[in-house]
Amino acid sequence: MSELSKNQLLDAYRMMRTIRDFEVRVHDEFAKGGIPGFVHLYAGEEASATGICMHLNDEDRIASTHRGHGHCIAKGVDVMGMMAEIYGKETGTCKGKGGSMHIADLDRGMLGANGIVGGGPPLICGVGLAHKMRGTDGVGIAFFGDGASNQGTTLEAMNLATVWNLPCIFVVENNGYAETTSSEWSVSCDSYADRAAGFGMPGTTCDGHDFFAVYETAGEAIKRARSGGGPSFIEVKLNRYYGHFEGDSQTYRGDNEVEKIKAEKDCLMLFRKRVTEANLLDASEMDAIDKEVAELIDESVKKAEAAAEPSVDTLLTDVYVSY
Repeated sequence: MSELSKNQLLDAYRMMRTIRDFEVRVHDEFAKGGIPGFVHLYAGEEASATGICMHLNDEDRIASTHRGHGHCIAKGVDVMGMMAEIYGKETGTCKGKGGSMHIADLDRGMLGANGIVGGGPPLICGVGLAHKMRGTDGVGIAFFGDGASNQGTTLEAMNLATVWNLPCIFVVENNGYAETTSSEWSVSCDSYADRAAGFGMPGTTCDGHDFFAVYETAGEAIKRARSGGGPSFIEVKLNRYYGHFEGDSQTYRGDNEVEKIKAEKDCLMLFRKRVTEANLLDASEMDAIDKEVAELIDESVKKAEAAAEPSVDTLLTDVYVSY
């Protein structure tokens, strides 16, 4: 915690608050029927994306999941463009063609949210290979869930990254449920990090409710990758507040499970408590950020609602790349 400056701490809080408020607002707007398509929300997991992406720059690349809004924001994708994209409007980051599950911004190093479970890890091997061939110190980060950790694409990518000694970090965000199935029923080992040894890479588990734990764990893995040390595996244990998708009643979760997590483990609450008790930030400074973020989210919704839909004549554009 001592290595972070005051401005960095404020940036971390702003990022987590932006992700939280964005997701809560999307939850509310989706319920009103204004957002087309499927939506999977990241609320409750903010410390993971923030703690990892704070180490990255525009040359680094991340690959995300169907639950990708938080990764987008943490990687610096424009909130206005994201909200418009979720509304399917032409001002969206992908011109309204990707929607919630396929937001991408290559200029920011965000290769895209992905509706394919386990679709991101192979992409990150390509990123790692590109950096290695070019002689840069860039890294690739693959975010995936506990369900995708069992996909062949993920395991093959981990093997390839080790064989080729690629600067890749594989991050499983273990929220305890692969859709509706508890990971206790779907994974053969006690810890996802144990799998890393089978691929010859270091594996670590950290508390995803604790921004500082994620930040420190990710920092070590990213530093190792940048210096030529090869790939690493990180298990981030956390919880999502909403269902697997919007409309999921979460009947598979225990009574008051989410409420208890919010009361005891909320990452924003724990961050505020820690930095104020250590006299690193004043509550008033974070309150001011809360107000600014709320105004930003309000404006993003208003602009998204007012924006035009993509015209029919753009339907087949941006489908294939022309070289």
